[in-house]
Amino acid sequence: MSLFGPETDGASASFSTADSVSDRRRSRRERLGWIAVAVAVATALVFALLPSPYVIQQPGPIYDTLGTSEIDGEDVPLIDIPDEETYPTDGSLDLLTVAAVGQPGRTPGWLDVAAAWFDPRRAVVPVETLFPPGLSEEDRNAQNTAQMVDSQQDAIAAALVELGYDFPRDVTVVGIGDGTPAEGVLEPDDVILSVDGEAVHSVDELRSALGEHGTDTPAQFEVRRGDETLTLEATPEDVDGQAVLGVGVRMEYEFPIDVEIRLDDVGGPSAGMMFALGIVDKLTPGAMTGGDQVAGTGTIDSDGAVGGIGGIRQKLWAAHDDGADLFIAPEANCDEVVGHVPDGLDVYAVTTLEEARTIVETAAEDGDMASFARCEA
Repeated sequence: MSLFGPETDGASASFSTADSVSDRRRSRRERLGWIAVAVAVATALVFALLPSPYVIQQPGPIYDTLGTSEIDGEDVPLIDIPDEETYPTDGSLDLLTVAAVGQPGRTPGWLDVAAAWFDPRRAVVPVETLFPPGLSEEDRNAQNTAQMVDSQQDAIAAALVELGYDFPRDVTVVGIGDGTPAEGVLEPDDVILSVDGEAVHSVDELRSALGEHGTDTPAQFEVRRGDETLTLEATPEDVDGQAVLGVGVRMEYEFPIDVEIRLDDVGGPSAGMMFALGIVDKLTPGAMTGGDQVAGTGTIDSDGAVGGIGGIRQKLWAAHDDGADLFIAPEANCDEVVGHVPDGLDVYAVTTLEEARTIVETAAEDGDMASFARCEA
């Protein structure tokens, strides 16, 4: 018998017991770990499915202003100029839209929001940004429709001014704020003809004239009220650094030719510049685009001033994904454009319809594009 036999057997038994305890402890830890993982996953799933306080903006439908749109199941020209000579067009002048995923009471879940954060084609915005509290869905839709109608009228005016037509463009008073400089001076339906002797034919011209005058002295206004022309005075006040009268105005036009724009289910003012380019193209010989696919966005007024819009990044990606060669962007949106231009898309910045037209025509002729402005950091 080995002298060390008993001790060896005893030691073996001792290790076996220790291993069993260790296994039980490890098994308990593993069970607790899996329980913790299951709880975490369940919590994450519940959290992901909970509605967030955000909505997601993403590229929406694209419409060629030189093409057709569907109205009541029938394809009709998006821009129709029935009583004037029009000319063949080529390529496309695409207006871009942004679609919203979600609305108050039906916002996307956190999982969708997290995915959108990492998608350059989409943007996550607080729900109240697109759906202001206190504004019903019906009121919001009506507001967007009114903005689209106004932008179409402004686009027609801008295009006709660009082409040399002369016609009445009236800045008409529609409302006066209580306690404002205009109260007791201007009246609804007054047409503001000039400020300090300078004629005004657009809201931007009125705003600019008030800014140049300042808020220290009375400004002189020439106003048409019914059949009378009056000279009135009011001192603009400073509101957030701007000289204002406290009036609401709208543009009223008497167009010399009939231009119809037909586009359903699209709201807002951001298509103005592309509408105007489409009208100019149809009324002038030669294809403005030279067969290129051109996309763009921007508001416009009757003087052809191009203004900023929302959702520019989504519109850049929509144009890129649709195969556009050229993108025309408002200069006012350059801070959102820089660093977010998809590869292969040429983007130029404009402030006027004339600049936009020149860029498109020069690109169509394979001309020198180096002198045209781009968005820079």
